[in-house]
Amino acid sequence: MYFAALLARTEDGWEASDTELDSVETLSDIADLAREAAADDSETVIVFIEQEDAWFGVVRVDGEDDPRVFVSNAAAAARSSYGEILTSEILGDDPRDADTDVDALDLDGTEDGEPLVASAAEDGEDDGDAAVPAAPVGDRQILADLGLSERELLALDGDALSTIADVLGAGEVLEAVR
Repeated sequence: MYFAALLARTEDGWEASDTELDSVETLSDIADLAREAAADDSETVIVFIEQEDAWFGVVRVDGEDDPRVFVSNAAAAARSSYGEILTSEILGDDPRDADTDVDALDLDGTEDGEPLVASAAEDGEDDGDAAVPAAPVGDRQILADLGLSERELLALDGDALSTIADVLGAGEVLEAVR
């Protein structure tokens, strides 16, 4: 079961609305949903996506800027349709072929020289798909300017979306749409 909500920052504070992701196929679709929720083209909109405490994703859309994405557990997210949209945006369709210098991003906390992505056979899986890190990926500073540091974001577990909303001052409005 998924939970998805939009938090739009307005002059009067945060406004929350739940959203259906049935027609979403790409990150651009998610960004379009976010922009539609904004009353003003320059507003910040945060999209929360969660799958039963297995993983959560945060997509931040600031006006017409490219969306910024954070996923709490790439491996768990990649096994779900909406999570796959987010992880493929960050890691590419096959993380082994990604143009991104993932070691420079330190997405999985490994030391220099350790492999970021293991083959499926090394993981003991025989599914033939590329393995993705069972770790946070994406923009760890996505909410830093709103009061949630990288360290706090990476330490979240349990009901992470409520914790994030509380830090943003939007806890009550998020709970109203849950």
